[in-house]
Amino acid sequence: MACISKRRDRWVMDFYDQHGVRQRVALPEGTNKGQAKDKLREIVDSIAKGNYIPIKKTPLFSEVARDWVEYKRLNIRETVYECYEGHVRIHFQELNEILINRITTATIEKYISVRQTQGININTLRKILVTLGQILSYAVRHKYIDHNPLRDAERPREQGNNHEDVDKITILNPVQINSLLEQVTDQKYHNLFLTAIMTGARQGELLGLKWSDIDWKNKQVFIQRTFNKGRFFTPKTKGSKRKIDLSPTVVKELKRWKLACPTNEPDLVFPNESGNPMNYSNMVNRYFHPGLKAAGLPVIRFHDLRHTYASMLIEQGENLKYIQTQLGHSSPTVTLNVYAHLMKPTNQEAVCRLENTLFGATGHKMVTKTKKGLRLSTVTP
Repeated sequence: MACISKRRDRWVMDFYDQHGVRQRVALPEGTNKGQAKDKLREIVDSIAKGNYIPIKKTPLFSEVARDWVEYKRLNIRETVYECYEGHVRIHFQELNEILINRITTATIEKYISVRQTQGININTLRKILVTLGQILSYAVRHKYIDHNPLRDAERPREQGNNHEDVDKITILNPVQINSLLEQVTDQKYHNLFLTAIMTGARQGELLGLKWSDIDWKNKQVFIQRTFNKGRFFTPKTKGSKRKIDLSPTVVKELKRWKLACPTNEPDLVFPNESGNPMNYSNMVNRYFHPGLKAAGLPVIRFHDLRHTYASMLIEQGENLKYIQTQLGHSSPTVTLNVYAHLMKPTNQEAVCRLENTLFGATGHKMVTKTKKGLRLSTVTP
């Protein structure tokens, strides 16, 4: 039976934990009887839930975070581990010395507020909070806490008209695309940039591309690996592993490049001079940026070629589901979230096509009421 008693001017709680072990906990001086009862009630509740931990054995947030990131390492790719480890090492300094069961929703909302005041990028903050949420869920599973306080916290929102993602997207128009390709005369890099523009493939997917991935008969390229940070990986999601349609020009140019491409052991489409995977930074700094400069174009990211591909498909009015599958997004919603601002606010061509489908070129029938009765008339477009 749990109870409190006073010894040497301090209230002491006496109870048995969920393992049947007797515990005696002396409360700080100045604690009154009502506060002692409230504290005991909290402990009894945690014992009933099976997650009571003696104060001396309660781990710090930093200890739980360290255990979590090492646990995750066994089931994730190395680059994801490095991201998680970086979050834990850099972004949780003010939480590290707090006992894990003392972190509340208010603690987290204050953390978010401070980060936003410091001007952290909203998307970076959201990624950090995903990591924080996983750490706290790990603590729940291990019964250090009985619920995840992040779930009740108000999440950060963009302020005003701060559309950071939109501002980052730069798109080349057809004239600029042709200017860039005309300036890049090296056959390998000309084909690399052409393929990037005409497939929307990510840079890691292009650098990991092998000749065996190209289906010449069906004019498609099969994306089934990526090369990043010196290592090959399988695509992150099921949607990323996909077949992308190739245009006749791309097929023709790739066939010409295959004849000229030096034989290399990995069978890469775009190897470096040693026959190994190309270094992304060298490619950008030595060929992509100089090509843009020679064409009189602003410096953009290589990833913006992917955005250019998507924008051209949207401009042509292609089906959103088709665009999603070609880009390798997990769902059409992801595609919409990234590219919705590129879609026309008005579309007279669409409603005209609908009208022609329904009524044809002769117009449609309309019934009007007259003094002599009902009259059927034809309304022409």
